[in-house]
Amino acid sequence: MTVAVELLVNQLKQVLLEEQVSTNETVRQLHGKDESHHMMSLPDIVVFPRSTADVSAILKIAHAQRVPVVPFGVGSSLEGNAIPIAHGISIDFSEMNTILEVRPDDLLVKVQPGVTRSQLNKELKKHGLQFTVDPGADATLGGMAATNASGTTAVRYGVMRDQVRDLEVVLADGSVIHTGNLAAKSSSGYHLNGLFVGSEGTLGCFTELTLKVYGIPEFVTAGRAVFDTVGNAVSAVTALLQAGISIGRVELIDESSMKQANVYNDTSFSEKPTLFLEFHGNEAGMHADIAFATEIFEDYSCLSVEFEHDNAARNKLWEARHSLAYAYIHAYPGKKLMSTDVCVPISVLAETILYAREQLDHVGLAGGLVGHVGDGNFHALLMLNPNDTEEQAKADRFNEQIVQYALLRGGTCTGEHGVGIGKMKYQATEHGSSLVVMKSIKAALDPLNIMNPGKIFTL
Repeated sequence: MTVAVELLVNQLKQVLLEEQVSTNETVRQLHGKDESHHMMSLPDIVVFPRSTADVSAILKIAHAQRVPVVPFGVGSSLEGNAIPIAHGISIDFSEMNTILEVRPDDLLVKVQPGVTRSQLNKELKKHGLQFTVDPGADATLGGMAATNASGTTAVRYGVMRDQVRDLEVVLADGSVIHTGNLAAKSSSGYHLNGLFVGSEGTLGCFTELTLKVYGIPEFVTAGRAVFDTVGNAVSAVTALLQAGISIGRVELIDESSMKQANVYNDTSFSEKPTLFLEFHGNEAGMHADIAFATEIFEDYSCLSVEFEHDNAARNKLWEARHSLAYAYIHAYPGKKLMSTDVCVPISVLAETILYAREQLDHVGLAGGLVGHVGDGNFHALLMLNPNDTEEQAKADRFNEQIVQYALLRGGTCTGEHGVGIGKMKYQATEHGSSLVVMKSIKAALDPLNIMNPGKIFTL
């Protein structure tokens, strides 16, 4: 331990309990990586705050000493968002995991940032409510807000930014602010919720979140629609949305990914491009939507449509979708998963996915395409040897090609994973002169650049 780190540890232990401050090598390693393919970088110190006051005290010390600070949830991010590339302090929010208040009449809940999605839904179920954002991983709500997480249900309920009513944020100098209120709408002042959600810990640390929740639907039906080509599957989704059908989820799994899903989950689904679907609502309306959707699918050469009404079968279907990343990892031991993430207007989604498939075949890496196609967001899951520079170069080239293709068609380099380390190089192309405004905001709120430096953009 260097003299500077030892001094910092001593200062932190004056405002926190000794067990809340760690320089243990194993603990630091756990906070030096996420689920991405990006290189590990260890923090000097890991702290475990238990209150807003703790976080404020930590940041006051870091600000005075000009030490980098990186918020950390459970490390499920996919673009190196929480990797402390400048070392410093990693703030682990796992001990701030209390559901502070459920307000059923307002359809709101207030939580600390370390509460996970499954933990919240377990509590909400007692009230007949649910929190809808479902990124697949059991991420913390603070982390989900930091990256503006999305997932399978965004086509109906929206992304994380749409659910945030208020945030308590500790800024770089340790001061505490609120970004919103409990009202359903407001025309007062700048929209700070929208600014902080998706800021990836570069503007402050979230210590409380007030979130929208929803009633659990009366009926839920899941299904699979199998197509002869990816193009027909995506075109069918476009027609589905244009028809105004209320759908809870619609996910694309390509042929390669269906094969991996069958092996990993011991299922026997058709190994063709497939849409996984879910309809929510009252019984009569839902059956009408299913009938209309089936007619639309037939217009796009759908090979078969099957629906599951009982919970066990429906859960098995979605487990196959959510476990796809692990299915690929299991199939290629010793290799690392790289998950790309672009989002385009629905009108060009089919051509963009077809382009991505062509490029993936061209580079010759194992992988498949999956996506939340109801909102134009899809991923390529690539398997590569992290020690093979040629494979890494191929993966980077493929990623660059599909990002540039998406940007030229009015899309974005990331629909939900965030910018982190991997998408920084595309920010100028995507945002143009708006990037100057973003940097001005960062400089105003964090003039010493201690909050997750080296992420989103550099100052």
